[in-house]
Amino acid sequence: MSAKNRPGPLEYARRWPMRLWVAAVLVFLYLPLANLILFSFNDSRRTIRWEGFTLDWYAKMLGDAPLLDAFVNSLTIAAISTVFSVVLGAMAAIALWRFRFPGKGLFDGAITLPIVVPEICMGVAMLVFFGTVMPWPRDLVWPLDLGAIIIAHITFSFPFVTVVVRARLASFNREMEEAARDLGAGELRALFDVLVPHITPALIAGGLLAFTLSLDDFVITFFTAGPNTVTFPVKIYSMVRFSVTPEVNAASTVLMAITVLLTVLGMRLQGSDVTKIQGGH
Repeated sequence: MSAKNRPGPLEYARRWPMRLWVAAVLVFLYLPLANLILFSFNDSRRTIRWEGFTLDWYAKMLGDAPLLDAFVNSLTIAAISTVFSVVLGAMAAIALWRFRFPGKGLFDGAITLPIVVPEICMGVAMLVFFGTVMPWPRDLVWPLDLGAIIIAHITFSFPFVTVVVRARLASFNREMEEAARDLGAGELRALFDVLVPHITPALIAGGLLAFTLSLDDFVITFFTAGPNTVTFPVKIYSMVRFSVTPEVNAASTVLMAITVLLTVLGMRLQGSDVTKIQGGH
């Protein structure tokens, strides 16, 4: 290879050892998931040998009332926490982007803290909080009995929305907002007519991210859930404790498919749709 075509020091993708290493890592990460999906169609309760193709386990999953109730709980928690996370995350991002105030650095660090703190620590903290500081009643009607889990999910979800919205605000031209005020628009109208349309793709992407994080969260939910507030991931965990059956594989596959779909949708909105709106402006 000539010196001209030789890979540079930072061109890792052109070095075959690095390509081989990346391929090995991808196989290590995704082979177990592929195996899970494959054996969700296995015509046998045993998950160690393939005996034929069937959709019976998905039909059985759809007929499992406790599992469906847990899935409805997860969807309800994810939907409610996403709405609050988007509102709080957008407000925090705009405040950090626009204003200067005492303790701004501390406020910024406090918001991003749930992102970097291990989930097990967050789960224990929520357990102590709802156990001693603000005990949540366990005999409330649905969906009020999900309140403790919803509050916990909002706590760790809205910082992600804040990060996404702040990244979008970095590309905003403040002169557009000033021009709206010069034309007679008030502060609130300039906010909703100029700033909100600009950050709409980030709000959607952040909302999808918060929904996905809430839907598949296990650790924090495990510490804050009560006996009658089981979510989908916690239910799957309880099923796995007895044995790993194709029904568990089918339920895990459905949850994984929803998570991947929402993640891909969020990435597309964060990428291509943002470019289109920038071109429109």
